[in-house]
Amino acid sequence: MASWVPTVLLCLYGFFSSLRPSEPFLTAFLMGPDRNLSETQVVNEIYPVWTYSYLALLFPVFLLTDFLRYKPVLVLQAASFVATYAVLLWARGVLAMQLLEFFFGVATATEVAYYAYIYSVVPPARYQRVTGYCRGATLLGSAAGSLSGQLLVSVARAPLRHLVAATLAAAAVAFAAPWFLPTPDRSLFFHQSGSGGGGGSGGGGGGSERGGEAAAAAAAVQRGGDGVPERPEDAEIKALLKVKAVAAVSGGDGGGGSGLADVLRVLREDFLRCYSQRPLLAWSAWWALSTCGYFQVVNYVQPLWERVRPPHDLALYNGYVETLATLLGALAAFAVGSVRVSWAAWGEPALVLFSSVMAACVFAMDLVRDIWVCYGAYVLFRAAYMLLITIATFQIAASLSMQRYALVFGVNTFMALLLQAALTLVVVDAAGLGLDIFSQFLIYGCYFAAIAAIFLLAVLYKLATRRRPKRPDVPGNSEGETESAAPPRLSP
Repeated sequence: MASWVPTVLLCLYGFFSSLRPSEPFLTAFLMGPDRNLSETQVVNEIYPVWTYSYLALLFPVFLLTDFLRYKPVLVLQAASFVATYAVLLWARGVLAMQLLEFFFGVATATEVAYYAYIYSVVPPARYQRVTGYCRGATLLGSAAGSLSGQLLVSVARAPLRHLVAATLAAAAVAFAAPWFLPTPDRSLFFHQSGSGGGGGSGGGGGGSERGGEAAAAAAAVQRGGDGVPERPEDAEIKALLKVKAVAAVSGGDGGGGSGLADVLRVLREDFLRCYSQRPLLAWSAWWALSTCGYFQVVNYVQPLWERVRPPHDLALYNGYVETLATLLGALAAFAVGSVRVSWAAWGEPALVLFSSVMAACVFAMDLVRDIWVCYGAYVLFRAAYMLLITIATFQIAASLSMQRYALVFGVNTFMALLLQAALTLVVVDAAGLGLDIFSQFLIYGCYFAAIAAIFLLAVLYKLATRRRPKRPDVPGNSEGETESAAPPRLSP
C-alpha cells in the first residue's frame, strides 16, 4: 500500500476524533437540566477519574502499543471515543459519568499509537511533512469542533444534547478509519526488523539509517512539522515510540523482538544517562511542573465559568473562547520557531516571565470573577503555555543524543501526570479536601507563582556565580570558571 494512503486515513481519523462540538459545553451539559448534577458531583467526584485513569494506563498502554504494533490500539482508542460519548448521551448518574471519564482516560492514554503509527509506515524523509499533515488535521478538527458547537448554540439555538449527538456521530466516523490501515511489520521494542529493510515500512537497518531517521525526527520536533505547533502531550506522543532507542543503544541488528526485561533495562540505562545533564533537568522540571498546572486549569475552567457567569445571562460563548485559545496558542508556538533568540541564555528568564503571566491569569480568573475577564485571561494563559512548552520541546530535543530524547518526553509527561494526580487527590477529590472551584483556582495561581519563584531563584543564583571573582593562582581554575560562566548550551 502506498504511504500516502495511511497518511490520508490518519488525517481523517485525527480530524474526526478531534471534532467535538460538545467539549466546550461539557460542564454546562452535566450541571444543566439534561443531567442535573451538582458542582460538587461534577468537580470533586467525576472529573478526577480521568486523571487517575490516564496516569494508571499511560505506561502499560505504551508497552502494549508497541507489542501489538499500533493498529489494534488505534482501534481501541476509536472505540473508547465512541463509548465515551455514547455514555454521555444516553446514561445518567454519577457512576455512569465516572465510567465515561474512565473511557476518556483510555482514549487519552492510547493516543500514543497515533503518532507512533506514522513513523512505522512512512519513509524517514517524509516524517516532518506527514507530522505536519496529521498534527494540522487534529488542530483543525479541534478548532472546527469548538466553533461549530458555538454556532449551533448561538445561531441555531440547538440544545446541548444535540451537540453531544454530533460529537458521537463524528466519533463513529473516526471509528471506521483505523480498520483500513495496514499493520506495520516493525515496532520500536518488541518487533525489530532485520538489517535489510527499506522502503516506507522498512526495517531498522544499519547505523546510517538509524541516524537519518533520528535526525528527521529531531527536525520534526524542533520545527513542529511543517510549521504546525504541538501540544505538550503530542510532543511526548510523537517522540515516545518513534526513535529506535533499543536498537541504537544496544547495537542489536538482528531480526526478532526484544523481551520485556531487555526493554526495561534499556529504558533504565537511558533514563540515568539523560537526567544526569543539568540543563536538561531544569527544562524537564519546568515541563513537568507547568504541564501539571496547565492540565488542572484546562480541566476545571468550565466549572469556574459556570460559577462566574451571571445567572440571568443564558448566553454561552465557551466555543468561541476555546477556538480563539487554540488558534492563538498555535500562533504563539509557531512564532517561537520563527524568532531567532538565544534560548540557552534567555530561556530561564523567559520561564520566569511567562510563568508569572500564567500565575497572574489564574489569579485574575479566580479573584475578579467577571466572565469576560475569565475568558480573556484563559486565552492569554493558554497562549503563554503553548509558547513556553514549544521552547522547552526543542531545547530538550537539542540537548540530547538523537536516540534518547523520546524517553525524556515520556518521563516528563508521566511526572506531570503523577503531580496532577497528587494535586487532584489533595485539592479536588472528595476523598481529599474537596475544595470549591474558587479555592482550587486560588491554589493553582499560587502554584504557578511558586514555579516562577523557583526559576527566579535559579536565575539569580546563576548571575551571582557568574559575577563571583576568579581566584588567582589556582592551577586549572581559569578553565573551570570559564565553563561555569558561560550560559548552558542546549543546542549543538
